[in-house]
Amino acid sequence: MAELGRSDVNGNDMIENLIAARKSLKLSLEKSKALGFSLEKAGPRLDEINQRLPSLEAAVRPIRADKEALLAAGGHINRAIGPAAAVLKVFDAVHGLEKSLSDPRNNLPGYLSVLKRLEEALRFLGDNCGLAIQWLDDILEYLEDNVMADEQHLLNLKKSLKGLRESQSDDERARLDGGLLNAALDKLEGEFRRLLTEHSVPLPMSSSPDLGEQAVIAPSLLPVSVIHKLQAILGRLRTNNRLEKCISIHVEVRSSNVRASLQALDLDYLEISIAEFNDVQSIEGYIAQWGKHLEFAVKHLFEAEYKLCNDVFERIGLDVCMGCFSKIAAHTGILAFLQFGKTVTESKKDPIKLLKLLDIFASLNRLRLDFNRLFGGAACIEIQNLTRDLIKRVIDGAAEIFWELLVQVELQRQIPPPPDGNVPILVLLIHRSWKREKFQERILVSEVLNIVKAIELNLETWTKAYEDSIISNLFAMNNHYHLYKHLKGTKVGDLLGDSWFREHEQYKDYYAAIFLRDSWGKLPGHLSREGLILFSGGRATARDLVKKRLKNFNEAFDEMYKRQSSWVVPDRDLRDKICQQIVQAVVPVYRSYMQSYGPLVELDGSSSKYAKYSVQTLEQMLSSLFLPKPGRYASFKGRQLSAKFNNGVADLRRTTSAVV
Repeated sequence: MAELGRSDVNGNDMIENLIAARKSLKLSLEKSKALGFSLEKAGPRLDEINQRLPSLEAAVRPIRADKEALLAAGGHINRAIGPAAAVLKVFDAVHGLEKSLSDPRNNLPGYLSVLKRLEEALRFLGDNCGLAIQWLDDILEYLEDNVMADEQHLLNLKKSLKGLRESQSDDERARLDGGLLNAALDKLEGEFRRLLTEHSVPLPMSSSPDLGEQAVIAPSLLPVSVIHKLQAILGRLRTNNRLEKCISIHVEVRSSNVRASLQALDLDYLEISIAEFNDVQSIEGYIAQWGKHLEFAVKHLFEAEYKLCNDVFERIGLDVCMGCFSKIAAHTGILAFLQFGKTVTESKKDPIKLLKLLDIFASLNRLRLDFNRLFGGAACIEIQNLTRDLIKRVIDGAAEIFWELLVQVELQRQIPPPPDGNVPILVLLIHRSWKREKFQERILVSEVLNIVKAIELNLETWTKAYEDSIISNLFAMNNHYHLYKHLKGTKVGDLLGDSWFREHEQYKDYYAAIFLRDSWGKLPGHLSREGLILFSGGRATARDLVKKRLKNFNEAFDEMYKRQSSWVVPDRDLRDKICQQIVQAVVPVYRSYMQSYGPLVELDGSSSKYAKYSVQTLEQMLSSLFLPKPGRYASFKGRQLSAKFNNGVADLRRTTSAVV
């Protein structure tokens, strides 16, 4: 029993223990569940803490750094922050100036003042940005060496400083203001152009073909106040390396103005090429215009541009002034003027070319001082070279033709004289060529006198070459008077002396008298009164005699008038005088005869056959004799040249068949 009792007791204990264990397990299971639930809720928080740990570590890193390093960091930071803050302050001030840079036209002095402040501010930024970057580099290096900042943070700082360093290049430096300075300078260039354009007015052109009647040399065409504004603008733009742009604007605007002034002159002929004309005579009108146009351009236009360039650019230097002016001159036609002269020198040689070359030389010589003053600088070297070349070509060409004149005169002696009794072309050209020349050297004087003697011998030969003695006398009268009139008062005339002129004047009078005696002087003889006053055969017989004499007069008059109506007396004074002498020799006799005997035939049915001309008609016809033909004074085409003259004078035929 006792053993049974002990057994029951032990069994109860085991049950209790099992119950206790079950409870304990249940409690532990519940705690595990609660712990698992708690752990599940704590997971996101742990992740957040894990993410914050690096920044927390960086935040506490300075605390972990060396104490001395921490103390020194403050000084480094302060030194870097000071320049950086000053740069930022100026940068803000730069953008504050933008509103003041509106339009230079409204207030140019104020605009220039603000622009100068902007330049100074940008200069400060340019000079001090580098210093600020250097200090920031130092503090970054210090923090990195002493492990006092997060690596990512240091990396970001390095990238920022690299961008700042790159902004210190010349191209990027200009962008510190966001393009504000360039925009302001562009406006200033626009104002420079506007002032020039609005005050550049083409020079008024006179409708008169004589350009010598133009006003005196034009002064600077811009008001002083405008020039001062241009100089002020130029100063600022030059400071900002925009001088060349200003010069380009000035050249463009003023060149356009000069071209507009020259447009009315119709200078298309300057572009003519040597292939576009046969000889100088075909363009001699252009050559005459060339001299006037060149003088006008130099004295009225280029003179004004030269002065204006000096006025505007005088503060910068003479080289800039001359460089600007030379570009204007080159762009507006001075080179074309010189090229035209060169084209003339390249044309075919003939006597009239000598005259035209001398005309060109005279034009250039009149402008010599102006050319030296306006185009004498180094910037005008191209104009100088072309001018020297042209003068050399003119002198060489004129000298070459001059030394050949004697040969040409001698060759002309073999050519028949003008059939109209006119003055030969070579005689015309030679006297016109010599009128303004100086002959001082002995060899030149000798050559000129030889040419004069050769011309005189030609005239003597030609005078004898006419088969008709009447036109021979007219030819001699024309040419002796031509030499007398057109050489008197010239340097050549001084060489020849007074006796030479008296001789030619006497020859002129002699041949005029012979011409009148042997031609028109014979007409009054047909109106003889012989047999009429004492005639006693009756009225009918007297009428027949008057009719016969009037018929003879009319036939002689018609034949002589028809023949001489193609003859020429080129000089107006001589022509008027010889016509008046013819009228005086014929008309009074005819008038008296018709008054006395005209009634005898006027009642006859055939009266118009005999009373053919009225006194007025006769006088008008005689007064209109010897007029030059339009376009030509003389012709050498009266007879064919013999074969022996064809060689060597072929080129002269064209020259000697036409007269200026």
